[in-house]
Amino acid sequence: MEEVKTPAMDQAQLWNGPAGEAWLAMQPQLDRLFAPFEALLVGAVRWHQPARVLDIGCGTGATTLAIARELAGRGGCTGADLSQIMIDRARERAAAEPAGVEASFVGGDASRIEPPAPFDMAVSRFGVMFFEDPVAAFARLRAAMASGAPLAAIAWRSPAENAFMTTAERAAAPLLPPLPPMEPGAPGQFAFADADRVRAILGESGWQGIELNPVDIECTMPEGELLPYLSHLGRIGIFLRQFDTATRDRVLATVRAAFEPFVDGGTVRFTAACWMIEARA
Repeated sequence: MEEVKTPAMDQAQLWNGPAGEAWLAMQPQLDRLFAPFEALLVGAVRWHQPARVLDIGCGTGATTLAIARELAGRGGCTGADLSQIMIDRARERAAAEPAGVEASFVGGDASRIEPPAPFDMAVSRFGVMFFEDPVAAFARLRAAMASGAPLAAIAWRSPAENAFMTTAERAAAPLLPPLPPMEPGAPGQFAFADADRVRAILGESGWQGIELNPVDIECTMPEGELLPYLSHLGRIGIFLRQFDTATRDRVLATVRAAFEPFVDGGTVRFTAACWMIEARA
């Protein structure tokens, strides 16, 4: 089967286009799915007691808002994301929060934010893996932090350790033209899989006290949400947009069957193998 040529997109085009649209469509489901990671970052904020927090790659704002609630009355959280369409959704959500919850949102590269005063903590839930030049980006982020400000960021470990995230592409491969190959270390979901590379990036950009600790979190979703998840998200969900309905339905049926090992009655369960990345500015 011949390769289908798809227009090359940089990260801004991707997240203001098909990837961002998919996250908007699935926002409530993704908030529930990744709530355990949000709780980890809120716990880190509670431990460090900052007043001004930056949420890197905040998406539709769930973690930003959770941190702002934690800091209500004594601080706030600013979320930044390349995806203006997701920032717009985050602002809508923030407008519904009660008085005292200080959450603000900035569209664009989080590493280029120019705060009126330094942040005293930075966090990220799956948002640090998409910088085109990560060393330069983390150097700029460090410059936006107060001296000694902590970083707490969650990123995926290797594809081999995250079968749930790779099953769709394996199952769909015999039915579709080949997807463009993923280059190791290129911006994307698994760009921070290599712990030594992450340490080098942070070290070269001036961060200190660098630690990477593995975290393995059970994530769950109702079985009824699995097919919509597969239809919208990941490279397969986005790739299928260019095919006719019959092809999409046939591929999704095969892909859904491949996820049966993750289904436990009415619940989908999988282990998310990630890094908790910690450092200080």
